[in-house]
Amino acid sequence: MKILLFGATGMIGQRIAAELGNRGHQVTGMSRSGPVKGDVAQAGELARGYDVVVSAIAPPRDGSEPEAPFLAANRALIDGVRAAGVRRLLTVGGAGGLEVAPGVSLVDTPGFPEIYKKESLAARAVYEQLYRKVEDLDWTYVAPAAEIAPGDRTGVFRLGGDQLLTDADGRSFITAEDFAVAVADEVESGEHPRRRITVAY
Repeated sequence: MKILLFGATGMIGQRIAAELGNRGHQVTGMSRSGPVKGDVAQAGELARGYDVVVSAIAPPRDGSEPEAPFLAANRALIDGVRAAGVRRLLTVGGAGGLEVAPGVSLVDTPGFPEIYKKESLAARAVYEQLYRKVEDLDWTYVAPAAEIAPGDRTGVFRLGGDQLLTDADGRSFITAEDFAVAVADEVESGEHPRRRITVAY
C-alpha cells in the first residue's frame, strides 16, 4: 500500500514508519523538521494518490495552550484527507481520554501527572469533538497505554476499545515498537473503522 505518514520523525512516528516499511509498504514520511517537510495543513495536496493516511502528530509542547491548535491541525487533516479522496485515516491518540470507570476518563482521575494534563485534554478533545462526528471516512483513533516508551518489539499485546487496559499488576504499558505493530496491523486490516482502539500488554 501507499501510505502517507505525518509526524514521521517523532518517537512513535519513526517506529510506525519502520514497521510499515519492513512489511513492504511504500511509506512517505512527512514532518515539519525532517528531511521531507510537510504539514497536515497541506494534507489535501499531499495525500492525493495514497491508500491510507497515518497521523502521529502531537499537540504543541512549547508551554502554550495546546487544545485549540491541536483541534485546528486535526480539523485540517480530516478536511484535507477528505479533499484528497482518501477514505482511510489512522490517528495516533492519547490514553488520557480512555475510561477507567463509566464516564470517568484517565485524565480526570486524582494524581494524573500535571505535566501531561493539557496535552491529554487536547487529545481527548480531538477525539470527542472531531473524530466521533466523522461519518464519511474510515478513521481509526489508536490510543496507546498510559505509559509508552522505546523498548522491545514482541508482537504480543492486547487490543481494547474505550477502556484503559492494565496488566495483572495494574500497570498500563506498551513499548513504542509494539504500538507500531498494532498500528501497522490496523493499516493492513482496516478492522476497526470509525472506532477508538487502545493497545497495551
